[in-house]
Amino acid sequence: MAETDAREARTEAVRALEAEFGELITQFRRVIVENAHRVSPGMLPGAYKVFTTIVRRESVTISALAESLMSDKGQISRTVRELEALGLVVRTPDPTDGRSSLLSPTPEGLERLAAARHPRESALADSLENWRLADIERLTHLLHALTSGTTP
Repeated sequence: MAETDAREARTEAVRALEAEFGELITQFRRVIVENAHRVSPGMLPGAYKVFTTIVRRESVTISALAESLMSDKGQISRTVRELEALGLVVRTPDPTDGRSSLLSPTPEGLERLAAARHPRESALADSLENWRLADIERLTHLLHALTSGTTP
């Protein structure tokens, strides 16, 4: 009986976590839409994700970008062309593979992203203002363990 109670309690805890993640995802989607529009009015969330991935990776090929985002290489190529036209990213020849190009953010792209992110970064800092540093670090550690599939 105790084993059944423990299993049910675990199931309920996982369901509660799933519900909280659902709320977090909804809020995150809203932030992505807002940030995308601040970077460039009319920018779609998918293009914003491609752009921020390029920024995070600093220098990446289209193939590696498509693999990282688990997306079609053709769609990524079209999105990158849009980002180039907006002056957010630049292509340079890949010194290790002459058939390939490296994508990097432009200084203007980095400035626009920083400006777009600023309002929400302040909101997150405000939300966490009364949290203990140890709790923030623990949450970060636990989320990393969850996303990487490791046990904390």
